[in-house]
Amino acid sequence: MTTAKLLLIDDDRELGEMLTEYLEAEHLDVAHQLSGEDGIEALKDGGYQLVILDIMLPGMNGLDVLKEIRTVSNVPTIMLTAKGDDIDRIVGLELGADDYLSKPFNPRELLARIKAILRRGTAEATPSQSLQAGEVSIDLKAQRVTAGKTSLKLTGSEFDLLVCLAESPGTVLSKDELTQRALGRKHMPYDRSLDTHMSNLRKKLADAGVTSPTIQSRRGVGYSLLVDD
Repeated sequence: MTTAKLLLIDDDRELGEMLTEYLEAEHLDVAHQLSGEDGIEALKDGGYQLVILDIMLPGMNGLDVLKEIRTVSNVPTIMLTAKGDDIDRIVGLELGADDYLSKPFNPRELLARIKAILRRGTAEATPSQSLQAGEVSIDLKAQRVTAGKTSLKLTGSEFDLLVCLAESPGTVLSKDELTQRALGRKHMPYDRSLDTHMSNLRKKLADAGVTSPTIQSRRGVGYSLLVDD
């Protein structure tokens, strides 16, 4: 059995020990760092499939740590936030977090989020191995997106959302379906994760000069990908 390596960055030693014990019982290899600075140093060693990052860290806070991580790695990241801190959640997603959980949380919920993200990374590509949507080429096996000669730097969540839309161009996909397929969980009322990921994806397409395809929103329903003929 291949064991996924996780990096937990949280200054709560007791919580870290409890999560480490729980996750390792589920055949996950967990390294726990108590500060953002130490977490960044540990990440440089490589080999981690996922990072669990607390926002409320002493010294270098979790948002600054995530900024630093995203300059060197697209490793999937789950943010741990204080209950009710909506702004921190949105900023974390805008900076490239893949998902978040509010403290206190059930370790089983964290495990479910971890498994959903890890499944994305190991999913088999479709037989075609690629998708084309207007000016955008999607390499499913390499998980790479290009527009002409420009390579788009997408997070795992952004990539999966783009694939979902590109597989059914012109079709409005509901928020429920997109959240389940791309984020691996149910869409909950007042959850802004999907909208924030879509906003980030739109900006990255625009910054790359892409005019087709475009992501269209249907208020209260979902999103679709429109490709010019």
